Amino acid sequence: MNELDWNQTLREQLEFHWNHHLRVRLDGLTDDEYFWSPVPDAWSVRPRGTSTAPMQGGAGDFTVDYAFPEPVPSPFTTIAWRLGHVIVGVLAARNAAHFGAPAASYETWEYAGTAATALDQLETQLDRWLAGVRGLGEAGLRARVGPKEPYPEASMADLVLHIHRELIHHLSEVCLLRDLYLHTNGATR
Repeated sequence: MNELDWNQTLREQLEFHWNHHLRVRLDGLTDDEYFWSPVPDAWSVRPRGTSTAPMQGGAGDFTVDYAFPEPVPSPFTTIAWRLGHVIVGVLAARNAAHFGAPAASYETWEYAGTAATALDQLETQLDRWLAGVRGLGEAGLRARVGPKEPYPEASMADLVLHIHRELIHHLSEVCLLRDLYLHTNGATR
C-alpha cells in the first residue's frame, strides 16, 4: 500500500464539499437573500452609517455589525454577515498570517455590498487558502502555527482541519438560510 498523502487528503476534504455541495448551492444568490433578515435586529453587512449594532468594522462603503465581548446569546446573523465572517475571519486573516496574502482584519476589510461581490471574495480567499495548504507539503503540515494563532503550539494540520470545519459549518448555515428564504418568501431558484 502506498503512503497516504495527508496534504492531498486534507485539501480534498474541503475541495469535494465545495465542488459537489456548496458551490452549486450558492449559485444564483440574490442581493435580497444576501441581506435578508428572518428576525429583527440581526447582525448584517450594512451601508456605512446605517448600523445600530454596538460596533461596526470595515474600511469601505459597507460595514459589518459586531460587539466585543459578543453578547449572550449571540445575535442572529444574515447571509451577508456569515459570508463576511468566513471571507475575513476564517480565510483572509489566515491567508495573510500564513501564506503571504495582504493583511486582513474585520476593521480594515472592504465588505461586499452585493451577493456577487461576496461570492467573488469568497472564491478568491478560498483559492488562496487551498494554494497555501498545497504549498505546505508534508513537513509544513507538521510545523507549528506559531504566535499568529490562539494555540501557537498546534500544527498547521490542526489549523487546516479547524478552518475546514469552520467553512463547512458556516457555509452550511448559509445554505440553510437560503432554504429558509425560499420557503418563507415563496421564491423559486
